[in-house]
Amino acid sequence: MTAHFPFDNSYATLPERFFTRQAPVPVADPRLIAVNTALANRLGLTLPKHEEAMSRLFAGNEVPDGATPLAQVYAGHQFGGWSPQLGDGRAVMLGEVVAPDGARFDIQLKGAGQTPYSRMGDGRAWLGPVLREYIISEAMAALGIPTTRALAAVETGEVVLREGRMPGAIFTRVASSHIRVGTFQFFAARQDIDALQALLDHTIARHYPEADSPFGLLDAVIGAQAKLIAEWMGVGFIHGVMNTDNMTLSGETIDYGPCAFMDVYHPEMVFSSIDQFGRYAYANQPQIGAWNLAQLATALLPLMPDREAAIESFTEAVNGFAGRFDTEWHRVLRGKLGLATEEDGDAALAFDLLNRMAQGGADFTQTFRALSSDTPGDAGKVFAAPAAFDPWMEDYRARLAREPRPADERVAAMQATNPALVPRNHRVEEAIQAAVAGDYAPFHRLNAALADPFTDRSEIEDLQRAPTEGERVKQTFCGT
Repeated sequence: MTAHFPFDNSYATLPERFFTRQAPVPVADPRLIAVNTALANRLGLTLPKHEEAMSRLFAGNEVPDGATPLAQVYAGHQFGGWSPQLGDGRAVMLGEVVAPDGARFDIQLKGAGQTPYSRMGDGRAWLGPVLREYIISEAMAALGIPTTRALAAVETGEVVLREGRMPGAIFTRVASSHIRVGTFQFFAARQDIDALQALLDHTIARHYPEADSPFGLLDAVIGAQAKLIAEWMGVGFIHGVMNTDNMTLSGETIDYGPCAFMDVYHPEMVFSSIDQFGRYAYANQPQIGAWNLAQLATALLPLMPDREAAIESFTEAVNGFAGRFDTEWHRVLRGKLGLATEEDGDAALAFDLLNRMAQGGADFTQTFRALSSDTPGDAGKVFAAPAAFDPWMEDYRARLAREPRPADERVAAMQATNPALVPRNHRVEEAIQAAVAGDYAPFHRLNAALADPFTDRSEIEDLQRAPTEGERVKQTFCGT
């Protein structure tokens, strides 16, 4: 075939108990939905010129030269409950490519058929979750938030049975790696010290070459996750399923299942249909991040020669997550308020606004975008009762008066921080439903708009608008 991927498959050189060598299962009638040519160029890929050939490639019907297809094994805590073996139940990693700038990336097909880790599942994906991950992962990338990426999506020409008969699809995901907290947990639970050491060495070499020990790796991951979760919250993002198998060591967002962007702000907001008790609610995400990192610390303990000393140092590091997150969160909030300098009362000012937004039923994205203008008082119009906003605005004006930066520079910086457009739930669902009916125009239009989320454009006003009560999506679903 005419495709060329610059493969250099380091994970496949690890011991065989890290994975099962598994080719993608061919599908009946692959048809290309979308291919991310800009990302393909970034990775240094040469793609087939003809759509039919690209369809076969991204469906797994044809595997590019140099691939070493495999399904990774891992474990994890799911909603706090321990699962000793999970793994890629519907995904096959083709291999790793080294981009022209030297960066390394995994290329994985999701929905590529049954593996030994499918746990009675069919190993397939239906169209809805594939389009959802494509839209939201690329939107996150455009927002500047570390994330896995979407390289392609194809229809399979087959039916997948979920709530009913659904059209099948396959998603091609790109990641800095697919190493998860649950990957370390899998080997730690089996007391497989040799495998743990090999995984540690591989992860440090791949992601944190400055780390020289298990503690160094833990410290680096704590910092990466503190920054990531603060950035999620800065755009009103709720991951929805922060299980330990969904937390990467690289610090990238992964596994866009029942995730959502808030419309009306509330700290206890939950969308995921499987999160019945709000474990992964918006405001709980930092605490869950710390909980997951404690599980990583526990998995790394067997590699430490002095267990008691390691418990003490690891506990201190994990307990330090809260302070590191607060530092990142306050940085994000200052940026959203356009504050170039730092004062002791800045966090209180930001939290006062958030409290008023929750009480006043204010849209998260629209409130901060309205503040990012020459007339920030217009943000009061987003509130159901603008009078609840007015006292805060007086305090904000007083704070801005102490800023040395000119107003036009502040506005420009805020407009590059507070997006005009996020993938609102009702628009994502609208694109999925249209695609199921055979119309991909809303999907392509939404993707194109989300590629430039910080610019107001009259032609996409409908995509920026908050949902009416009848349009509001109150639950999101995992899709597996």
